Amino acid sequence: MNIFETLAKELNITLTQVEKTVELIDEGNTIPFIARYRKEVTGSLDDEILRKFEERLNYLRNIEKRREEVTELIRAQEKLTPEIEEAIKNAVTITEIDDIYRPFRPHRKTRASVAKEKGLEPLALLILEQNAAYEPSLDEIADTYIDAEKGVENREQAYAGACDIIAESISDNAEYRKEIRRLTFGFGLVTSKANTEEDSVYAQYYDYSEGVKKIPSHRVLAIHRGEKEDFLKVAITVDKDLILNYLYNEVVVAGKSEAKQYVENAIVDSYDRLIAPSVEREIYNDLFDNACEGAIALFSDNLKHLLMQSPIKGKVVLGFDPGYVNGCKLAVVDPVGKVIDTGVIYPTKPRQRIEEAKRIVKSMIRAHKVDVIAIGNGTASKESEIFIADLLKEVEYDTKYIVISEAGASIYSASKLAADEFPDFDVMQRSAVSIARRLQDPLAELVKIDPKSIGVGQYQHDMKPARLDEALTGVVEDCVNSVGVDVNTASHSLLSYIAGINATSAKNIVKYREENGAFKSRAEILKVPRIGAKAYEQCAGFLRVPDSKFILDNTGVHPESYEAALKLLNKFEYTQEDVKANKLSMLRVKAQKYGFSKLAEEFGIGEPTLMDIITELEKPGRDIRDSFPAPVLRDDILGMEDLKPEMLLTGTVRNVIDFGVFVDIGVHQDGLVHISELSDKYVKHPSQVVSLGDVVKVKVLSVDLKKKRIALSMKGLN
Repeated sequence: MNIFETLAKELNITLTQVEKTVELIDEGNTIPFIARYRKEVTGSLDDEILRKFEERLNYLRNIEKRREEVTELIRAQEKLTPEIEEAIKNAVTITEIDDIYRPFRPHRKTRASVAKEKGLEPLALLILEQNAAYEPSLDEIADTYIDAEKGVENREQAYAGACDIIAESISDNAEYRKEIRRLTFGFGLVTSKANTEEDSVYAQYYDYSEGVKKIPSHRVLAIHRGEKEDFLKVAITVDKDLILNYLYNEVVVAGKSEAKQYVENAIVDSYDRLIAPSVEREIYNDLFDNACEGAIALFSDNLKHLLMQSPIKGKVVLGFDPGYVNGCKLAVVDPVGKVIDTGVIYPTKPRQRIEEAKRIVKSMIRAHKVDVIAIGNGTASKESEIFIADLLKEVEYDTKYIVISEAGASIYSASKLAADEFPDFDVMQRSAVSIARRLQDPLAELVKIDPKSIGVGQYQHDMKPARLDEALTGVVEDCVNSVGVDVNTASHSLLSYIAGINATSAKNIVKYREENGAFKSRAEILKVPRIGAKAYEQCAGFLRVPDSKFILDNTGVHPESYEAALKLLNKFEYTQEDVKANKLSMLRVKAQKYGFSKLAEEFGIGEPTLMDIITELEKPGRDIRDSFPAPVLRDDILGMEDLKPEMLLTGTVRNVIDFGVFVDIGVHQDGLVHISELSDKYVKHPSQVVSLGDVVKVKVLSVDLKKKRIALSMKGLN
């Protein structure tokens, strides 16, 4: 296997792109840096492709490593034939390589190994030949292997031992296993049966079966969880005759032979005892692994859209953490997220001091000119929303409210990070601050929380933790780096996701600015302990210094391209002051007229880098999230009881899963748009139509107040 050729074919890119990208990765460059600042080298591969590239590169390298290990292990046994070496060379998965190695690996004690110790291997080989006639007869030959001292008391025991050896040799045959695996996958069924008489959410799977190659990922994960929780017994089944007929054709020799019955018995035993359990386990594990990868991909996509939601800038926000007995905690944050007021009110049962609560909230709104109230969607959220909606009718300000997900807020508020940030606040006060800030800047606040706790996936607790963490961390890194961060205001949590910066160096950056004041330039970052030349190369372009005297320090232009950027400005008689004043509206037109490729050649850079420089100079300090849909703010409430079939509403997509999407329509309970109601056209997966955070029009299909279910449709509306 040629790794480079395989990557080129799988990712539909050129061999040159593969070679250059591997070189960049092996040099220790980060994915965000490669995606943003090495476009000429990679052919402008984006971060998503580069993540897949790195993952597949590591997997293929592991295959090569295993290929070399197995080759050497068999060679050490002096059993490596040209045929075996060629088979190992042509294997395309680790499973295939391990199948080839199976006959040569040290076996634990088995029925076959015991039979071999008894000296029955020659008899097994003789039976497997299936001669038309044995001379003397096969029974007479078998009798010669009777040896009480070796534990072979009679002819039947000699035959049984020989058949055990034959059964294991069939099981160890790599080609047989490969074909049986193919047949089982193609014609097998995933079956689940009830493991209890108790009713449960898994009741639909108490007597269920579906084709292995057809079963969708979300059902695999549901069944897996049902088995894990002891509600289900799960198996992979296939028509046994289909497999046995294949093995008979491969192993049994045509014609009459005394040995035929023993060979056929050994085939059945080999399949039932050795092959079927192993192959079924492998296929089930593959199904689960593939389902996990699909769920992780969906989780990653949802997380990306959640983190990249448009921030609410320049607004004073009142964070409202609902509660009952302990009241509702309030926190007012200014436009840059600084806490300027806190409080607690009791508008809900059991105390229900509504007038007092109104007075406190109104006072906060007036004193701080609150623009938006962000209400957490947890316990007592509905009552809190009603309270706020009624209150806003009594204030003279145009204050709006929004109900936002508080998933993970409680985890953050109880964390060491939150305690360090707000040592004098209790847990609920910290939660109120987090709720307010995640509306102001979702990315900056949500990076403080374990991505698995944000609540935009499905079955995440059933997945392999390491693989899920790896994928979600990659998503957060890509989001943070694509937006960039203000090095003078960013938390160490946010800084730790910047390319080239780890947790230690992120804390060092915060410590440096606390001791020395705000950074005055990008170059000053090199003074921070643990930020060397390589780390600076990776991180510099993603860090912003808004107050730097050098305007390029507040753009995505990398310091290595500063000279080219200044030459570009001089070429068309622009100054840094023109950049600050946003007076470069004609720069692109002038550059195009002169010739992009000609300019790039003059400045010694690639054309993709030139285009990025122009984009950055046109809008210094830009935030790419500003172009995304803004959150839907409300000033009145709608209840489930107000919903009627055919009613048209506007909502925000809160979660995308395999069978549909959940949409927040402002009634506290998200409605479900089933995949069949997403479009007038066929939809293979909901992510083809919508993404988390999208603002969509929906029509109410039905409302079940008892079960709190809302069915929605998007057909013909978007």
